Amino acid sequence: MTTSNDELLTRLTKIETLLASLVEQRTVKEWYSTAEVATRLGKAEFTVREWCRLGRVHAEKKKAGRGVASEWIVSHAELTRIRNEGLLPDPSAVRSRV
Repeated sequence: MTTSNDELLTRLTKIETLLASLVEQRTVKEWYSTAEVATRLGKAEFTVREWCRLGRVHAEKKKAGRGVASEWIVSHAELTRIRNEGLLPDPSAVRSRV
């Protein structure tokens, strides 16, 4: 009987972990860090930071609490736009055509 109790506890733990993961994915925040955006889009965090730096994503800099350093943050509306429409055109490519 102990084995079946252990199996049930193991299964319950897995279910709770998956449920917590689903709730976290569905939680809507006003602003997301580059790490959160990367996770939600299935990209590397470095890639998302580069998009921000190059102007491919509308993002803002926020003080990070580590001296003068700041970090990129992306709004929920922009994350939705990226999912639906993709990245903004590369500004450097547009400038070189002019």
